[in-house]
Amino acid sequence: MRCVVNTNVRLVSISPKSKYHWIYQSLISKRYDLLVTTDILLEYQEIVSKKYNKRAAKLLLETLDSLPNVRQKICHYHWYLIEQDPDDNKFVDCAISGNADHLITEDKDFNILKSIDFPKISVLTILDFELALRATTE
Repeated sequence: MRCVVNTNVRLVSISPKSKYHWIYQSLISKRYDLLVTTDILLEYQEIVSKKYNKRAAKLLLETLDSLPNVRQKICHYHWYLIEQDPDDNKFVDCAISGNADHLITEDKDFNILKSIDFPKISVLTILDFELALRATTE
């Protein structure tokens, strides 16, 4: 399963104390492929540095860099599908470029994608993602 994970989900999945840590652990155990771009990695770094610290951000990026199921994508075209928060378009563009199965987010700005027929992007909440992961292992 190829997924793009929005920063809000990545952030809540890092801490071992988080109830969403299973998302990070599922990535480590290669239960899904993570699609990223340089812009996404830079946002992960920025937000994790603010929320935790620079060391945590560095460790996260080093971990992502070392995993064979983290796939770097280059977006040659920008779709500009999210108008409310244009910065979120980097996740949409990565999902399209990488032919992602799902974009995982809790951000309501992505709901607009559910009404767009082309390009079709599957947007899942954390709960829906958990169900999808379970379905692939059963």
